[in-house]
Amino acid sequence: QVQLVESGGGLVQAGGSLRLSCAASGRTFSTYAMGWFRQAPGKEREFVAAISRSGDYTYYADSVKGRFTISRDNAKNTVYLQMNSLKPEDTAIYYCAAVYKLGVAYTSSSSYDYDYWGQGTQVTVSS
Repeated sequence: QVQLVESGGGLVQAGGSLRLSCAASGRTFSTYAMGWFRQAPGKEREFVAAISRSGDYTYYADSVKGRFTISRDNAKNTVYLQMNSLKPEDTAIYYCAAVYKLGVAYTSSSSYDYDYWGQGTQVTVSS
């Protein structure tokens, strides 16, 4: 089992940047594929980015491709989401998620595939 705690959210102007972090408990972080999702008020939770166990494989939603970068540091049990060129439509609560997988190349954009979730961190982008 793994526990996830997000941090790094806040208020930023359009065009600005933020870096989210997700710290995981436990000693087997490298066996989990990780993902970032977000949920805006009145909308369903949507996929943002995913990364494989080793970090060699990544996958992005079209809406963030070229602006956001997902990465991980298995030695620090942490996954990151670097967000650049932020837009007001990026405003949402951002959640990190984890799923135990043996496949080294595994990534998923479906929230149903993830077993563990953090509590979320608010990102607000002003125009």
